[in-house]
Amino acid sequence: QVQLVESGGGLVQPGGSLGLSCAASGSIFGIYVMGWYRQAPGKQRELVASISGGVRTTYVDSVKGRFTISRDSAKNLVFLQMNSLKPEDTAVYYCKITTMYNTDYWGQGTQVTVSS
Repeated sequence: QVQLVESGGGLVQPGGSLGLSCAASGSIFGIYVMGWYRQAPGKQRELVASISGGVRTTYVDSVKGRFTISRDSAKNLVFLQMNSLKPEDTAVYYCKITTMYNTDYWGQGTQVTVSS
């Protein structure tokens, strides 16, 4: 059984930093893309950042220059370093893995709250 577990969320003041981690366990074959999504109250879930092939990254415009996604392919880990956080970054953050067989796996989500 595949399981994705996020960690690292919490409360931070505007301008602060947080690092999220996602650990995948179980039998996952052919991981292709690892990504982070977020969903704020009353809004649709959106892609924040993704990494494929270990090197190719994409970011939503609102986080470019502030967030950095990375992965440890050998350990099935994906990270999201978030700097210069803003109140509008407040959301539940989810990690997602897509395999080369077009199978998606989601984590349960971790709350990030940016507030003074």
